Amino acid sequence: MTETPRDHRPVPSIRVLLAEDQGMMRGALALLLGMEPDIEVVAQVAAGDVIVDAALAHRPDVALLDIELPGMSGLDAAAELRERAPECRVLILTTFGRPGYLRRAMDAGAAGFLVKDGPVEELASAVRRVLAGETVVDPVLAAAALSAGPSPLTARERDVLRASAGGATVADIAARVHLSESTVRNHLSAVIGKTGTRNRTEALHEARHKGWL
Repeated sequence: MTETPRDHRPVPSIRVLLAEDQGMMRGALALLLGMEPDIEVVAQVAAGDVIVDAALAHRPDVALLDIELPGMSGLDAAAELRERAPECRVLILTTFGRPGYLRRAMDAGAAGFLVKDGPVEELASAVRRVLAGETVVDPVLAAAALSAGPSPLTARERDVLRASAGGATVADIAARVHLSESTVRNHLSAVIGKTGTRNRTEALHEARHKGWL
């Protein structure tokens, strides 16, 4: 009886880009993912504003992006990847499981959203699943996002509130966002009302806590 020859062709690796600003975390994730037989970490970056260039250079299948990165947030990078590298699936990986972040990630075109404290086996499985066309979301966070509802802030209100960080004056904010000072005051007043806070410092804290910024 003649045996059928076995196919020993290697299984193609899933090419992964990893964006994480903490060096130890980035190295650990890259090492653990690299131990998976079908995953190859082809690029590692520490800042958000180099994600797209790295993706265009290395052509990953999946990009694992932290949210809070220097230069550009992972959420903004996800939106840019959708425009410039639409074949790359995005999986947001963050320490902060905030409901607002999940909604913004989905709006940016992300295919998944997980918190970092899960086992690497779950992360590897999520990489495979998003590449297969699935949407993978942490179930606890998904439930929290549904109960929290959408952000009440408009895009312009978010811009003004971000620009208010660090004790910026109304004149500073107006210059940064290219609005008049009276319009900036109106936006800040609206934000304080929508967040149920007493001042713009509290409003900024609350909006960040909810993941609206």
